Amino acid sequence: MKVSVLAQNLSGSEIIKIAGEINELKKQGQNIANLTIGDFDADIYPIPTELKDGIIDAYNHNQTNYPPADGMLSLRESVSGFLKSRMGLEYGANEILISGGSRPLIYSTYLALVDPGDWVVFPAPSWNNNHYCDLTGAEKLIVPTRAENNFMPTADELRPHLKGATLLALCSPLNPTGTMFSKKDLEEICDLVIAENKSRPADQKPLYLLYDQIYSQLTFGEHKHYDPITLRPELRDYTVFVDGGSKCFAATGVRVGWGFGPAEIINNMKAIVGHMGAWSPKAEQVAMAEYLKNEPVVDTFLDKLKADIQASLNTLHEGFQALKGEGFSIDSIEPMGAIYLTVKVDYIGKTTADGKILANSADVNFYLIKEAGVALVPFSAFGTGDDSAWFRVSVGASTLQEMKDLLPRVKAALAKLK
Repeated sequence: MKVSVLAQNLSGSEIIKIAGEINELKKQGQNIANLTIGDFDADIYPIPTELKDGIIDAYNHNQTNYPPADGMLSLRESVSGFLKSRMGLEYGANEILISGGSRPLIYSTYLALVDPGDWVVFPAPSWNNNHYCDLTGAEKLIVPTRAENNFMPTADELRPHLKGATLLALCSPLNPTGTMFSKKDLEEICDLVIAENKSRPADQKPLYLLYDQIYSQLTFGEHKHYDPITLRPELRDYTVFVDGGSKCFAATGVRVGWGFGPAEIINNMKAIVGHMGAWSPKAEQVAMAEYLKNEPVVDTFLDKLKADIQASLNTLHEGFQALKGEGFSIDSIEPMGAIYLTVKVDYIGKTTADGKILANSADVNFYLIKEAGVALVPFSAFGTGDDSAWFRVSVGASTLQEMKDLLPRVKAALAKLK
């Protein structure tokens, strides 16, 4: 059977492959700590009660027909107020687009700005930019990053690659690392984009910036989220933000995302999202519009969610650092934001008790699944080579006690390797 070239060549998700392995082991009765999925277990992290009640009420009042293509005006106005109060960003309702989560916003940004053959620059590791390039026929320009800079790209690393590019895709806090841009580093990148656009003739497409800040409300301690427009207002005409309630309200299945940027670009994205039918459900939009206006309730929810997520992340970070102190080839980076911890498990090339050599990061991961009951995601799923010893750990679907319990199992499994 013949299918399109795109369908033939589009690569599948490594995370789904890992999930399949986990499901098979669970069928066999094994207890696996699933640290792979960038989601929340709703029994551990339920959505805000007020938001849930609002959704139910909206359905009870028959808010079940098509919403406007760009989203309910009431929600766009609430998002506008939320952005102003939380981040000092001033965007009118006509500069905001609502969609069914953030994925349609990212995809429609690519479709609105990038032509087949255009260059898209993004760092590795990062989430799904490679697949969006495949879907739009764009050329990938992948910039490797370093553990020494928390896997966040720097201006020096990006500088050689921006000439002639159409889109620079950035994310902070970053999926998969849970790390963030410092003010200085983001300022330097912003200055690169400004300089590049000043160098281009009027008839050339500018260098646009896609800034994914879906985790911006989930930051820990003294770590502060920065955005390009606050730092460099002159980038406003070239920057599209991706944001929403999916992560900060543990509401991934509620499917309410919001993007914002220049009205002309947002209007084009609206047409694309409309043709995809990728709207957020109307009842959920009605409820989110009311919820965002209740700042004390939002603050209370975020404070609790952040404290619980940070407790799990810190438990793992401190546990891995303790193993490092005992001489294990393990490391981790201090959690800064999101629901992720970056962990190094440097056991590629080691041999298992039954004589199998762990040839790559996937082998190390499946060894941990079988021997320690712990599933991670190798950075190879986010654009690095399979020789990278770094992994993403996601804590949204596990309890704090599960974090504590898995550490001795990891220690015992690694101690068996030669």
